[in-house]
Amino acid sequence: MIVYAIKRLLQSIPIVLIVITLVFIIVRILPGDPAVAALGDYASKEAVEALRNRMGLNDPLWLQYFKFLGSILRGDLGKSLITGYPVATQVAQVLPYTIQLTLSGIFLGYLFGIPLGIAASVHRNKFIDYFNRVFSLVGLSIPAFYLGVLLMLVFAIKLRLFPVVGGGDITNLRENLRYLFLPALTLGLIMTAYITRMTRSSLLNVLRQDYIRTARSKGLVERLVLYKHALRNALIPIIALGGLYIIVLIGSSVMVEIVFSRPGLGKLMVGAIKQRDYTTLQSVMLIYALIVVVVNLITDLIYGLIDPRIKYH
Repeated sequence: MIVYAIKRLLQSIPIVLIVITLVFIIVRILPGDPAVAALGDYASKEAVEALRNRMGLNDPLWLQYFKFLGSILRGDLGKSLITGYPVATQVAQVLPYTIQLTLSGIFLGYLFGIPLGIAASVHRNKFIDYFNRVFSLVGLSIPAFYLGVLLMLVFAIKLRLFPVVGGGDITNLRENLRYLFLPALTLGLIMTAYITRMTRSSLLNVLRQDYIRTARSKGLVERLVLYKHALRNALIPIIALGGLYIIVLIGSSVMVEIVFSRPGLGKLMVGAIKQRDYTTLQSVMLIYALIVVVVNLITDLIYGLIDPRIKYH
């Protein structure tokens, strides 16, 4: 298993390099001049040109790329063009909120999705199965920002149980959980719909296998057959495809942070786009991309733990 983990880790290095290159290219081809964005539309051409030289924007692209790569290797994300503060400081302030929101959504998705999927597969073509199928279809169809607005309308405005917007003090557990509940529930319900659908489909496929019929013919208790023999094998595609959907969930967290006016990488990125703050934008995009790479790596490792055969490949 250790060899498999090291192998996957080494395979992630070229992926990270490709991601860094794509982020550099995307930021450079976006419309607008960062120097003009920093100085304003009424700045003189001389001032704009001087700032472009100071920012290195007049350097050849290959030189800009290697400077960008060198800064990343040193852990230097640069300074914001708008505020002048180090980007790393801004990211450090909001990153815990994004990680907290995403992990909470994933946790709720698996916590509710797997039991609902099991219930739907065990009671196939019964009321609970039809209910879960409709729920999962609705959950996969509804946009995250719209679901967030609905939850805000019910729980924050009508019932007044939770705050409407903000992130609260992350060091105050009670306050933090109150501000986290609605955004996490928004992502969690969407993730639950996907996991429910995946669990039902995967478990139904496993329950048709010959070794399940053999286990039942030996007189094993149905609960033992379901959880010991069927569920573990059914978890393999659930974890694999669930890891891919987590990437979609990370993208949805951007909209959720905006709807709830919650601090996070998404809100920071949108602000950087509006202000043409290229330094902040490329740093946030890079962090999002690295999070995706890490999620894929963790998914592969969990996949290897569930299926011991995987470490021999």
